[in-house]
Amino acid sequence: MNNQAINLPNDDSDCGWYDILPKPTPSKVLKGEQRADYVVVGAGFAGLAAARRLAELKPEATIFLVDAQRVGYGASGRNSGFVIDLPHKMALEHPDPNFKQALLRLNRSAISKLEGLIKTHDIDCQWSHAGKYQGAVGERGVAYLENFVSLMRNLGEPFEMVERDRLQKVLGTSHYTQAVFTPGCYLMQPAALVRGLGDSLPSNVQLFENSPVTGLRKGSSGNWVIELAGASVQTKNLLLTTSIFTQEFGYLKNRLLPVMTFASWTRPLTQAEMDATGITEDWGLTPADHAGTTVRMTKDRRLIIRNSYQHVPKYGQSVNDDLRDKVRAKHRVSMLLRYPHLANVPFTHTWGGSYAISRNFTNFFGKLDEGVYASACDNGVGAAWGTIGGTLLADSVVGSDSSLLNDIRHVSGMPSLNPPEPFLGMGVRTRIRWAAWNSRSEL
Repeated sequence: MNNQAINLPNDDSDCGWYDILPKPTPSKVLKGEQRADYVVVGAGFAGLAAARRLAELKPEATIFLVDAQRVGYGASGRNSGFVIDLPHKMALEHPDPNFKQALLRLNRSAISKLEGLIKTHDIDCQWSHAGKYQGAVGERGVAYLENFVSLMRNLGEPFEMVERDRLQKVLGTSHYTQAVFTPGCYLMQPAALVRGLGDSLPSNVQLFENSPVTGLRKGSSGNWVIELAGASVQTKNLLLTTSIFTQEFGYLKNRLLPVMTFASWTRPLTQAEMDATGITEDWGLTPADHAGTTVRMTKDRRLIIRNSYQHVPKYGQSVNDDLRDKVRAKHRVSMLLRYPHLANVPFTHTWGGSYAISRNFTNFFGKLDEGVYASACDNGVGAAWGTIGGTLLADSVVGSDSSLLNDIRHVSGMPSLNPPEPFLGMGVRTRIRWAAWNSRSEL
């Protein structure tokens, strides 16, 4: 329990995904003294899924979903728009095949759930079953690809090797030596998807935006009291779907690493610019070397470059304009290495997004305290893990059971403890710099 000041999100105002959306309707702010059967804090993928599932399971219950910002403005609306079915590299190397199969079932259930909601509610978010390329530039990247292929064969999953010439016909660049294509990934516009999920919540979910939580305490009646500026809400059931901010409520302290990754994108390319490079629409490429560069071409022809990682102990407050300018310049170099013909095409937006990772690459799911539950630490797969984690957290809170609930309990656990500061910050910064240096040929 934490009744001290809570450090709030402080995201930049330059997220392209959010900026191109229509102006949202006025937000509903939580006011006065309230009571609710369930309170979900954090309206990203996990919070939206948890609130929706609670409403389905408990249609007569009063459910509050509270966020410090507008839906889609935070981390869930700032990723690169991949919904990935395959486990990430660390999980793929897990020795237990049942562990990996459970992750696959969970991720694919999340994709199916999202696709159903998009169709049901006609959410316009550039949803596309485009698959994903994992690309290598030099020898280091190729070695990582060879390991990835071996892991895929052991997993029994389909993949396709794509060599430079054929790859160039899709990406419009000869920068990559080869890639592995996997068919199960979906692409989307994350801010549009998250807002659409928020706009289509069941009627017994009350969504409160621009309502930052400032404190949490146990009331005299045994209920949890969530404090906000000029307001409070009491509940017996508190679901924290707050990712890295979970530690601000006094839980998982010294177990989560706050990391920010950055992206820049261009204006929509003209047909002449598309033709000059031979680039096609609607694809995504992640680097074989995880510290390399992610590249995406959206359905509306915007080229996205994502690389550069920062340890952000104060979240957005750790990043200043000078750092953003340096990141933007680095993105420009990465773009022109791949697309020198686009030298006259500017970036229109550069943004960052904070997320949580753990040193043992373990996601947390379950009970934190009497009446307090969380799905936290997505380790870089927020869209899929958040969706299924939030859904199953609601199941767990109301006492439901399912094979997927067994799966998520099997693959989650307790993130390991971090060293104390200043050693933690020194170690993380050194590791990030070392990874960037080793991976410089893949940037």
